[in-house]
Amino acid sequence: MDRLIYLDNAATTKTAPEVVEAMIPYFTENYGNPSSVYSFASKNKDAVTEQREIIARALGAQTNEIYFTAGGSESDNWALKATAEAYEAKGKHIITTKIEHHAILHTGEYLEKRGFEVTYLDVDEKGRVRPEDVEAAIRPDTILISVMFANNEIGTIEPIKEIGQIARRHGVLFHTDAVQAFGQIPINVDEYCIDMLSASGHKLNGPKGIGFLYIRKGVKIRSFVHGGAQERKRRAGTENVPGIIGLGKAVERAVASMAERSAKETRLRDYLIGRVLEEIPYCRLNGDAKDRLPNNANFSFQFIEGESLLIMLDMKGICASSGSACTSGSLDPSHVLLAIGLPHEIAHGSLRLTLGEETTKEDIDYVVDNLKEIVARLRDMSPLYEDFVKKNNR
Repeated sequence: MDRLIYLDNAATTKTAPEVVEAMIPYFTENYGNPSSVYSFASKNKDAVTEQREIIARALGAQTNEIYFTAGGSESDNWALKATAEAYEAKGKHIITTKIEHHAILHTGEYLEKRGFEVTYLDVDEKGRVRPEDVEAAIRPDTILISVMFANNEIGTIEPIKEIGQIARRHGVLFHTDAVQAFGQIPINVDEYCIDMLSASGHKLNGPKGIGFLYIRKGVKIRSFVHGGAQERKRRAGTENVPGIIGLGKAVERAVASMAERSAKETRLRDYLIGRVLEEIPYCRLNGDAKDRLPNNANFSFQFIEGESLLIMLDMKGICASSGSACTSGSLDPSHVLLAIGLPHEIAHGSLRLTLGEETTKEDIDYVVDNLKEIVARLRDMSPLYEDFVKKNNR
C-alpha cells in the first residue's frame, strides 16, 4: 500500500503528538495515586484538577461539574441509568430519538426492561428532530430528555438550544451526547440549557479510554461506580491520570484551533460533497447540507453494497466507514439511515467519510477519483443496475 488516506475520524482520531508528550511523564515519573496524602502523589491531584478546569472553561461550566469517565459510552450509561434511579419517584418516562448512538438506545432498552417507558422520537429526512415533537412528548411523569448534539453517522446538528429551553420550561432534565460535537463546534452548557453532557477524548485527538460527563450542580444523580471517594464519591476507582492529562491537552488544543480547523474542514467537506454529487450518478447526500459537522460527509450509492465498497477503498489505502464504528461488524443497514426514510437497499450502499486536521485537498481528489472508479466497477457487476439501465434505455 503506497498511500494511506484516513477519512474515518468519526470512529477515532490520531492522538496528537503534544498530547502524547504531555501524558508520558504521568506513566514514568509522576505515577503517584492522586488519593495518597504525600506530596509526590498529591501533585497529581492538582494536575487532575487543572484538567477539570480546562474542560469546564471549554463548556462554560464550573470545575466541580466535570466528572471523568472511561469514555462516551460510560458517560451515556451513567446519565440515563443514574438519573432514572434518582428520579423514579417522580416518574419513569424518558424521551430520546431513533437516531441516537447505541450507548443511548441500548441503555433505553435496558431501562424499559426495568419498568421505565422510553419514547423514541422520529426525525425528518435530514435527521433533525423537531422541537415541537419533543415538547408534545413530555408528560407529567417525564424525568429526562436525551438528544445527541450531532449525529455520529450523518453529521446533522440537532436543535439543541430549542430542546434545552423546552426541557427547562417543563422542569425536565436534559442530557446531550456530544461525543461527535465537542471540540468540533462551540458548546456552552448555560446557553443551551444542558443539564448533562457526554464527551470522549479519542474523538478530538486525545487518548482512548477517557471521557467525561458534565453534570450541572444541583442535578440529583446517583453514583455510578461504588467503592471509593473518587470523582466526589460518584465514580469510584483510581483516576486514569495519564488519560486525564491527555484529555485536558486535547481539549485545550481543540478549543484553540477550532475556528481555523472548522473553516478548513468545512471547505474540504463541501468540495468533497460537490465532486461526489456532480461526478457520480445515482447517489445522494445524507444529513443536512449546511447544519452538519464540519468534517462529516455521508453518501448513499444506489445499486452497490457498502461492505464491498469499503473493501475496495481499503485496497486503495482509503479508510472509511459505512456507519458508526460500534456497528461496523453488523450486516444490518444503519438504523440512522432507516430513520431518515431510506429503503434498505439504498441504506446498504452508504459511505461515511469524516475528515481530520491533516486532510488535504489532494487527499480528497485521490479519494473521489478512486471512488468513481470503484462505484462504476461495482455497478457493472450488479444485476440490479443492469436491469435499471435496460429499463431506462428503452
